[in-house]
Amino acid sequence: MPLPNLQEPLKLGELTLKNRVVLASLTRDRNGPGRVPLKDNVEYYSQRASAGLILTESALISEQGVEWGSAPGIFTQAQIDGWSKVTAAVHAQGSIIFMQLWHVGRVAHPGMHAEGGPTLSPSGIGARGGKFRLLPGKPGYVKDPEVIKDPWEIIGLYEQAARNAMLAGCDGVEVHCANGYLVHQFLESHSNTRTDEFGGSIENRARFALEAVKAAIRGIGGDSRRVGVKLSPSGGYNDMGDPIDILIPLYTYLVTELDKLNIGYIQFMRYWAITDIDGRGTPVDSVKFFRPLVKNALVMFNGGFTGDEAEEFVKSGKADFISFGIPFIRTPDLPIRLFNGQPLNNFHDVTIMFGAKPGYSLTYGYTDFPRYEEWVKSLTTVQWIVNGWIPMFFKAAGYAALLKNRLIRMVFRPSKRSSKL
Repeated sequence: MPLPNLQEPLKLGELTLKNRVVLASLTRDRNGPGRVPLKDNVEYYSQRASAGLILTESALISEQGVEWGSAPGIFTQAQIDGWSKVTAAVHAQGSIIFMQLWHVGRVAHPGMHAEGGPTLSPSGIGARGGKFRLLPGKPGYVKDPEVIKDPWEIIGLYEQAARNAMLAGCDGVEVHCANGYLVHQFLESHSNTRTDEFGGSIENRARFALEAVKAAIRGIGGDSRRVGVKLSPSGGYNDMGDPIDILIPLYTYLVTELDKLNIGYIQFMRYWAITDIDGRGTPVDSVKFFRPLVKNALVMFNGGFTGDEAEEFVKSGKADFISFGIPFIRTPDLPIRLFNGQPLNNFHDVTIMFGAKPGYSLTYGYTDFPRYEEWVKSLTTVQWIVNGWIPMFFKAAGYAALLKNRLIRMVFRPSKRSSKL
């Protein structure tokens, strides 16, 4: 049976995941006016509900000038109603869905804000880089964002967003503390130079993250197991990355304190060079430094995994489950194909990551990827041989060769007595 450990069910508090393959949060930028999910969004998540757990694309906890003009929100009744259709479709197929809660902080732009609102940050320090493709001149990040006067007000937004997510039918929420967004900005020393209770020491810089998670727990009704957290200790994306001598003590403290909250899981994003365009990050081995600190929560890993590597991580106890991103975009039935040793769809047009492609329908690169049965029907005989049977043959041959070598070593292994001669 291919990848048996990934196929095992998993208890997440009172919830039971049918397998250990997770749909990672992927901002696909295809929601409707008012940041409200549409019927195409319902179809997208429904197609991928063979996953044991679905993490929604990042949902804004308030209106912000994000570069993703059609990203969803979870701060209005219309958005709650839109998401309720998504969660109903996912539940109908026996999957579990958590909503990722998102505030982008300093990587917003007032020109993208519907009401011209300010770009907020912990300390008024702008991020380098960025490109707002929809604005004239494609400007980068704001150089002098506004300082957040009262962080507790934003912490309150996390509580309300978590409450709204549950009203929309979600099974839980994930607090986005990674990838250079607001919580991450409070954590790192170069983006947070505050001198109040939210800045300075490691304990103070971690305070915003811990209080946002506590707020989410209150918002979902008190069941801490229905709250997860995403971390990216290595940074890289959105101009993030502390030196290693600062990074390790910071995340050692943060992970330890998060685990004390008895939350459902901690998701670690591995260092991934493709997201570190400017070499800004600090590669760190989260398995080595932070995995041993987690005693109560489940552990999820994300970042460029193959099915075989994910299997090894779960089998060895490095992780309890694994989230997949890009493979899930082009292969909606990813878990089924992994579990049956079937080839994945190999088409990937990177431009589809930036919302609907100009001149194409909204569904292009979104809901038009075929399931395995549909893919097989579309193949000619030659395509089937090249894309289907040949890869499966070589994979099977590889397993057979491995088994043969192990048997040979067992049969011809020298006895202890002969080895001393």
